[in-house]
Order: sequence, then structure tokens, then C-alpha cells
Amino acid sequence: MSADPDAVVVGSGPNGLVAAVVLARAGLRVQVREAAAEPGGGLRSLPLFDDGIVHDICSAVHPMAAASRFFREFDLAARGVELRVPPVAYGHPIDGAESAIAYSSLDETCARLGIDAPRWRRLMGPLAVRSRQLVDLLLGDGRHLPRDPAAALLLPPRVLAHGTLLANHAFAGKRAPALLSGVAAHSVTALPSLAGGGASLLLGHLAHSTGWPIPVGGSRRIADALIADLTAHGGSVRTEAPVTDLRELRKTPAILLDVHPKTLLDLGDRLLPAKAGRRLSRAKEGPGAAKVDFLVSAPIPWLDPELARAGTVHLGGTREQVYAAETEVARGRRAAEPFTLVAEPMVTDPTRGRPDRRPVWAYCHVPNDDRADPVELVTRRIERYAPGFADTVLAARGVSAHELGEYNPNYVGGDIGAGAVTPLRLVTGPFPGWDPYRTPLGGVYLCSAATPPGPGVHGMCGYFAARNALRREFGVREMPELSYRPAP
Repeated sequence: MSADPDAVVVGSGPNGLVAAVVLARAGLRVQVREAAAEPGGGLRSLPLFDDGIVHDICSAVHPMAAASRFFREFDLAARGVELRVPPVAYGHPIDGAESAIAYSSLDETCARLGIDAPRWRRLMGPLAVRSRQLVDLLLGDGRHLPRDPAAALLLPPRVLAHGTLLANHAFAGKRAPALLSGVAAHSVTALPSLAGGGASLLLGHLAHSTGWPIPVGGSRRIADALIADLTAHGGSVRTEAPVTDLRELRKTPAILLDVHPKTLLDLGDRLLPAKAGRRLSRAKEGPGAAKVDFLVSAPIPWLDPELARAGTVHLGGTREQVYAAETEVARGRRAAEPFTLVAEPMVTDPTRGRPDRRPVWAYCHVPNDDRADPVELVTRRIERYAPGFADTVLAARGVSAHELGEYNPNYVGGDIGAGAVTPLRLVTGPFPGWDPYRTPLGGVYLCSAATPPGPGVHGMCGYFAARNALRREFGVREMPELSYRPAP
């Protein structure tokens, strides 16, 4: 790019790349600056133990990439990115061989829930029917009236019923409450909570609509598609090009930051008003994630064979056990049996490895900045529900919460949500006001998961930040078309 850019995006995570794509599609000269050697942020995939085995370094399963407004318009499939949906979206072993299973089919799911089948159908059925409208509402900027009021009216009673102590009375059996609590735990906060209730409804119903897909070839394929579109429209990505002070970019009309709020404090320390600086410095971190990448010689030997068909498995036991573990970690203490997520991508994507050399992705919730190596802990958690798993492990790499934060500065202390997840934070972000993406610095916008609608690979934080920057800084009020058009 010969001329000075109109916009610089700092950070090449999914939100940063989405923001860059939107700006470039609007005709701006866009440059992405990335401190790491590889772009993609939470969408990186690498061979760790064997050149032919692909491991997802951060995110692995992408229900929101299949459902969000940006990715629907961007059309990953047309760009050669296949999001393959496993027959079982997520499973949840409870004790021994007893498990709860969320199938793509709502009928099939209910068939295994026994006494709670009618309640699960009443909970998830109406949400699945209005899935697109519901996703657009929950992944919106929180500042516009819903396009479908009927979809909006479905939420309040359900969030209250499953995001408060009322959840203890929502079901009669063990399977349905365990299944829902595992999805609520994706909010990485004390449970029950309104944020957890919202997460359980959003992610839970997607199992029965667009699914919980795994990208063929690894999560990096999503980042590759975004970068290809950016460069096709004149943008560029510079790796190993950190920005350490916003004054480096003072000639740039628009700066969009896909960074943690405390990174903004570091970048603009001498420029930010004192009040804004204090607000950022007081931002509370969420619990951490400790990650393990396994190379195994055989599929995970789950006691319940149905779990072998699941793209994602939640290890947490009963609802009461999930709630207790998540609340303990949110209070800054290690849980004896932490909530653990496991994904075996070759369930649906055989290109990731070979029958005798297979990647397994896992992480558990721990206190923020915890420094313990998680390999033994996570292995033990999997062994409880899949005896003999340890015997299949050929190699393992543990990344503590502290190390995860060092690897990706957006994950401070291993907090993959860019801050503690609360309903207020999901609506206001770090800067309460009508425009939660605009910072007190002229022309500078925050577009990370710290802004509405919050964490997840959906791109909507970057989309909304780019929209607001286009309107305010460049007078562009009509959003550009995002669909794929191959070169003639």
C-alpha cells in the first residue's frame, strides 16, 4: 500500500479482520497491524507435533460463525470454507455412562431426556423456529429496536427461568439441567447468572438450528478467507508490526483497536482523559482458561458411545457440580473438578490427521492468571468419562492461563472473554454511551470482544465499530455489500 492508510486496525483477531474487511469494502485504504508472527488471533491453527496434524490454537468450534449476520452475508461457503456440522452438537456426561446429548434434531434430543423432554421442547423449540431473528437480536449492538418483537418476547422469561435460582426448579430429571448448565458455563462466570442464562439460550438453541460446526482444515480457514477478501479490496496485513503508542498513528483518520481495554490504556496512556483511564484501569478480568492440545492414537474411548459423535463435550457432571465449580473459579479459587471442554475435530473433519494420529483440543476454567500446567488435570478429567484415554496420548502441550495471556495479549491472565462477562458489560462495553465503540480519543474506536455484543467468533463487534467509524469519520452511511464475487 503506497499511500498512507485511511484506517489502521490494530490486532488481527476475528473482530479486527471483520472491521478491516468492512472498511476496505467501503473503499478505504486499510492496514492491519499485528504484533504476532501469524495473523488470526483466536483463529490460529498450527501443526504442533506432526506436520500433517492440524491443531486449533485458540477457538475450535464455531456455532456463532455459522449464525451471525456478518458471516451470513460474507458467505464463508462461497469462499471455500466448509463449516461441517457434527451429528451431535454437544454432549455432557453426567456420571459413568449416563450422558445428555444435544443432537441437531430437536426430536432426537428430547427422546433421550425422559421426563424433561416436553420442557426442553417448550424451551428450545420456539427459539429454533425464530433462530435468525434471535441471533440478530442477541448479537446486535443493543441500541436498536428488535426487528422481530415476537423473538424478543421469548427471551425475558427464559433468561429469568434459567439464569437465576429459578433454574433449580426448571427441570425434574438430571440430564436436561446438566445439558443446559454446560452451555451456560461458556459465559465463564459464577452460576447461575443472567449472562449464563443468555449464553445457554443462544448457544443451546443453535444446536437445533445452524448447529455447532467445525471448519474443515482448521479455524485458520476463517481467518484466511477474511484476509483474502481484505487484500482483494486493497487492504494489507502487517505481521510482527506491534503498535506501542497511538501517537505512532496520529496521521491516520480512523484507528480501530481489536485489543483488550487495558491494552488501550497502555497505548493511549498519555492521551486519554483521566476519568477514562481510571475506568479502564478498574476493568475486572474474568476467570482464565488453561488449554491442552493432545496428539492421540485413537478416538476418545467415551463410556457413552454417543459422545464419539459429538463435536464438543462438556465435562462438568450434574448442574449442581457445574454451578459449584464455575462459582469457585469466579471467586479466584481452583475447583477440584473444573469445568472442561473437549473437542475432537476428526469426528467431522478427517483431514485434520490420520486414524492413528489425531488432534484433541481441550481447556478447563481456572482462576485468572493461574500458572499451573493443566495437562495432568485435563487428562484426569477426560479419563473419568473415558477410561483408557491416557493410554492413547502420544504427546501433549499444556498452556497455563498465564501463558495463554502471554501468547495473546487480548487474553489477559487467560481471560478469553476480554473482561468479566456481565449483562451490563455486554451492553455498554468499557465506555457507556450511545456509541460503545467510540473512545474518548478522536477517530479511535474499540472493536474487540470487550464491546457489544461480547465474546465469540461472530465478527459483530468489528462490524459495528467499522459501521460507526464509517459514519462519523468518513460520512459513509450505507454499509457495503459483503457477498463474495469471484474475479472475472
